[in-house]
Amino acid sequence: MTAMRLGPLLRYVDWNTGDSATIWIEADRPCTAEVRCADGAGGSVRTFQVAGHHYALVPVTGLTPDSTTAYEVLLDGVHVWPLRDTPFPPSTITTPPAAKAHHSNHSPTRDANPTHSPTLRLTFGSCRQAAPPADGRGPHGPDALDTLASQLAVEPEAVRPDVLLLLGDQVYADHLSRATRAWLSARRDLREAPGAQVADFEEYTRLYDESWLDPEIRWLLSTVPSLHIFDDHDVIDDWNTSATWLAEMRATPWWQERVLSGLMSYWVYQHLGNLSPAELAADALYGAVRETPDGTDALRAFAASAEADPATVRWSYRRDFGRSRLLMVDTRAARVLDEDGRAMLDPAEQQWLRDNALAGHGGYDHLLIGSSLPWLMPPLVHDAEVWNAALCRGERGPKWARIGEDLRRRSDLEHWAAFPASFAALSDLIEEVGTGPRAPATVCVLSGDVHHAYVAEPRIPSTARVFQLTCSPVHNSIHTAVKWGFRLGWSRWGRWLGRGFSRHGRTGRPPLSWRRTGGPWFGNQLMTLALSGRSARLRLDQARKGPRLVTVLDRDLTPPGTGSGEPTA
Repeated sequence: MTAMRLGPLLRYVDWNTGDSATIWIEADRPCTAEVRCADGAGGSVRTFQVAGHHYALVPVTGLTPDSTTAYEVLLDGVHVWPLRDTPFPPSTITTPPAAKAHHSNHSPTRDANPTHSPTLRLTFGSCRQAAPPADGRGPHGPDALDTLASQLAVEPEAVRPDVLLLLGDQVYADHLSRATRAWLSARRDLREAPGAQVADFEEYTRLYDESWLDPEIRWLLSTVPSLHIFDDHDVIDDWNTSATWLAEMRATPWWQERVLSGLMSYWVYQHLGNLSPAELAADALYGAVRETPDGTDALRAFAASAEADPATVRWSYRRDFGRSRLLMVDTRAARVLDEDGRAMLDPAEQQWLRDNALAGHGGYDHLLIGSSLPWLMPPLVHDAEVWNAALCRGERGPKWARIGEDLRRRSDLEHWAAFPASFAALSDLIEEVGTGPRAPATVCVLSGDVHHAYVAEPRIPSTARVFQLTCSPVHNSIHTAVKWGFRLGWSRWGRWLGRGFSRHGRTGRPPLSWRRTGGPWFGNQLMTLALSGRSARLRLDQARKGPRLVTVLDRDLTPPGTGSGEPTA
């Protein structure tokens, strides 16, 4: 009998019509995957095959706007989900109400009473190592996503997120659990490179099994839509940090298989679900993989092309939620690494970001830029990264260039500040979008990576309120010395030290200044951004022993004079 190996994951829910969704599953053999909803909606599709694994992204149509309906999954007509005797509530699909679904077609005229616009709740974070259980006994303490799932499961009437934004490091290919290391040791000799790290596609599937078969996470992802983007640990620490790093990796005998497997598995497990049904229908690779008995070769050729020439592939994507726009930006694979032309985004990717930020300018109330790496960092860290980039570029000679490359890798100096031209371009774009009578109420850069949370605001003459909202980790930890380093980075002493780096590197002052207006907070945590009309509210919840979520921040982000009716985060 056919069994479901992994899933279901509720991925896309249509916010334009409110009547369709997609659900991702992995089966243990070829089959027809079907989703049946309690309200009569549903859909079915034949699985496709990659490297001996069988997947389906089931389109669900006929949903009723402004409804919540339970669903079941059948494989070749046999019920496989919900599991028998499950302690969790039914998995459901929630569609936006009609006003929410059609709000994107409204005139850009500003609504002074935001209570007329239903609230969109986006919960986001990054850096989740697969747990031992979320009871606090593991090395990183309780898992924030596990804890959220547990609370929602026992409180069926609790307000759930409308979408989860998972901002990188969904799996750790280079930091494995004891159980996965033991599984690898039974498969190959770990004394040979890459050692106790994943080496191929099959080993990547083990990481997703370990992460997504966690019962709480499995239920949560089956009932709350999720959007994903990768960061370095989805492939390897410091992925694409510099041209020298990449050349050294490509010279190793194991790197090619590792990076191709990382991109192939990301495409199957994460990227496909980010796309709308219309985008999937237009995707030549998705069509090719589905039309052939075995899509491995087609997907492998795509991954090889993406690794050899990143500009040929776009991992970034756009989602509009009524009058809120999300631009999820690839800050890893889209880099230009040549020291004389370093950029976080290649020219085509930079133009994509600009075009989508300005398209329909005035027709949305909130612009969200999802970037796994923060735009605004502690000032000392920012100045150190700009200084390091200058050294590596050769501003202080060959000796300092070698020192700079070593420091870049040892200290993870690779955020937006490490690409000064890209930092300036993003800053200019945000100011341009956020200024004038057609500006949105807020522009928020949503990030993770740095294993702590904070709120920062730039000092720019914008009409919109602009925020850097950083939330990390979901389940990981940070050394005490690094905590103190980040605290120092925000302090007056840190700013003074940063000026010393700037003088030595001859880099000058940053193109804008900013201040921290919340944090830093350390621990396993999630941020929730609630958007309603022109109003915005931010909440930060931390996982504590119990396990339980404790709210440590609940703050209004609404621009002055917008009006009443603040959403509840």
